[in-house]
Amino acid sequence: MPIDLYQLTGSPPCRAVLLTAAALEVDLNLKKVDLSIGEHLKPEFIKMNPQHTVPTLDDNGLYLGESRAIMIYLANQYGKKDSLYPKDPKKRALVDQRLFFDLGTLYKSFSDHYYPIMLAGATPQQATYDKMNEALTFLDKFLEGENYVAGKTLTLADLALVVTVSNFKLMDYDLSKYSNILRWYAKIKAEAPKYNEIESVGMKAISCVSADSKMPIDLYQLTGSPPCRAVLLPAPAVGVDLNVKNVDLSAGEHLKPEFIKMNPQHTVPTLDDDGLYLCESRAIMTYLVNQYGKNDSLYPNDPKKRAMVDQRLYFDMGTLYRSFANYYYPIIFTGVTPAQAKYDKLHEALSFLNKFLEGENYVAGKTLTLADITLVVTVSNFPLMDYDLSKYSNILRWFIKIQAEIPNYSELESIGMKTFADFVEHYKKKT
Repeated sequence: MPIDLYQLTGSPPCRAVLLTAAALEVDLNLKKVDLSIGEHLKPEFIKMNPQHTVPTLDDNGLYLGESRAIMIYLANQYGKKDSLYPKDPKKRALVDQRLFFDLGTLYKSFSDHYYPIMLAGATPQQATYDKMNEALTFLDKFLEGENYVAGKTLTLADLALVVTVSNFKLMDYDLSKYSNILRWYAKIKAEAPKYNEIESVGMKAISCVSADSKMPIDLYQLTGSPPCRAVLLPAPAVGVDLNVKNVDLSAGEHLKPEFIKMNPQHTVPTLDDDGLYLCESRAIMTYLVNQYGKNDSLYPNDPKKRAMVDQRLYFDMGTLYRSFANYYYPIIFTGVTPAQAKYDKLHEALSFLNKFLEGENYVAGKTLTLADITLVVTVSNFPLMDYDLSKYSNILRWFIKIQAEIPNYSELESIGMKTFADFVEHYKKKT
C-alpha cells in the first residue's frame, strides 16, 4: 500500500518530511491539500487529523500529524540503519533536543516574526526580531567546532533545521555574522539526498507566498521632485519595493481630504506603510533603513556615526537644499531673480560641503550613507540650473563617485532629473 503524505508545496514542515523520505529512500505518494478552499477542513481530512494541519501521513491507516513526529516514524519504521535517528539513548537524546529546539525556539521565532508580515501585512516588531537573533545565536553556538548539529553524522535534526535556516535566507535575513551556521548550512545542502530537487521547488513556492502577501508600501510623490528622488534612491539598497503613486499638485490632489488625513502638511513625498503615514523625505529615508535595512551601513546604529549622518541630513535640508530652493525656485516659478544675498548663501553652502569633503570619499564617514544619497540629489540640481561647480573640486570628485556607487542611480535619476529639467524649462518659457 502506498504511503500517502498530505502536504502543501513550500510548507517548511512538509519540506523537512520530504528530505527525510529522500534520505531513507522511501517513496511517498504526495497529495496536495489546498488550504485556500478548505480541503483540510473536510470531514475525511479531520478524521485523519483533528488538528487539520499539514503535513499529515497515512501509512496504511496509521494517521500521523506533526512533521518531526512523521520524520521520526519514517526513520524508525523504514530506516535501513539508525544513523538518521540513532538508537543509542544518548545520541538520540541530542537529536531530540535539537528537534524540539527547532520546533519551540528557532522555527517558532521565524514564524512569530515573519508569518504575520507575510500573511497579514503586519508591521514588523522589534521584540520578535530580537527573539530570532537570540535563537540563531543559540544554533551558531551549538555548531561551534561541529560539522553536524547533533553528533558526528547527518541526522533528522540537520534535516529539520536546514529547512528552517533556508527560510531565513528567503526573507533576505543577513546571516553573515553566524559563521558556524553558514558553514554547516553549505555542508548539509551538499549532503542531504535530493536537497536541491526538493528545496528548489519548495523554496520557490514559499518565496512567492512571501512576495505576494506583503502589503504594499505606498509612496505618494511627484516625479522630478528632489525630495521624492532622494527617497527613491535608498529603496533598492534596502530591498524595498515602493508602490509609487503620482500626485498631481496642479489638480489639487494633495489638498483632498484623504490626502490631508495622511499628511496635514499636504506635501510630497508622503509614505503609507500599512497605516504608518510619514512625510519629510529624510525622515522617510531613515525609517526605510531602520525598518527594512539588512544592515545599518546606510544609517549606522553607532551613536557617533549616526550623529554625523544626521548632521549632514540637517545640513542638506536647512542649508544646502534650502539655499538652492530660496534662490532658484523664485526664478523657476515667478521669473523673478532674488537678491544677491541669496546667491551668496548658495555659494556659502557649497563651500561648506566642499570643506566637509576635504580628504574624504564620503560626506559622513568611511562608507556610503543616507547623507550621501540626499546630498547627491541636491547637488545634481545645480548643473540643471547651469551653475558652475568647477571651483568645488572636492564636491565634483565625490559627486562622480557617489553616482557610481548608489544602486540603480542612473536608472532612477535619469527619469527624475529629466522631469525636473523639463519642469524648469516649462516655467522659464512661461516667464
